[in-house]
Amino acid sequence: MFFWDPTFILLIPALILAAWAQGKLSRTYARYSKERSARGITGAQAARRILDSSGLSAVNIERVAGNLTDHYDPRSKVLRLSEGVFGSDSIAAVGIAAHEVGHAIQHKNAYAPLSIRNAFVPVVNFGSFMAWPLFILGFLLRTPLLIQLGILFFSGAVLFQLITLPVEFDASRRALAQISEGGYLTAEEVSGARRVLNAAALTYVAAAAMAILQLLRMILLSRRR
Repeated sequence: MFFWDPTFILLIPALILAAWAQGKLSRTYARYSKERSARGITGAQAARRILDSSGLSAVNIERVAGNLTDHYDPRSKVLRLSEGVFGSDSIAAVGIAAHEVGHAIQHKNAYAPLSIRNAFVPVVNFGSFMAWPLFILGFLLRTPLLIQLGILFFSGAVLFQLITLPVEFDASRRALAQISEGGYLTAEEVSGARRVLNAAALTYVAAAAMAILQLLRMILLSRRR
């Protein structure tokens, strides 16, 4: 009922966007991860220098396994860079490392959208896990309250995705400014780093679109109960 329902058609545009965005990110990252920066600075070195110049010397940098698993952990104040970024002096590596430093700078400056997103994480994790089970159980038991709770919990997940957008865009803006002003990349290389970060941003846009259309689908299904 839920998978093959005609409302599933609503998700097709978001699925296409998500596939295109992921493909664009893979291609762009693959291209610029092979192009070495003229300065020869690795992702970890660029991150360390930007952190120190931003008054964030206490933030440690760690290498983590995986591909594009880079992230900043605000709880432990640790910047984690993937193997392809940590020791690489590619344009992509420097851009991605600087982007993650952008999140650390946001944290230091108490950037409002980031603070809101971090506060939402525990609630959203629980809500995302419970949303569909409650929604489907409400249909099976013919209990409107459970259906509405499922929609409410999923609405929190949608809000989280929307809050994530300005957080990611702002981190990229900060990153490009830092690597340009600090001379970590040449002007032409900064353009390449921008392409990598823009491609990554598209995946967040696609995730937000999917969440919004999924919520719309839940609302339409609830009216047909």
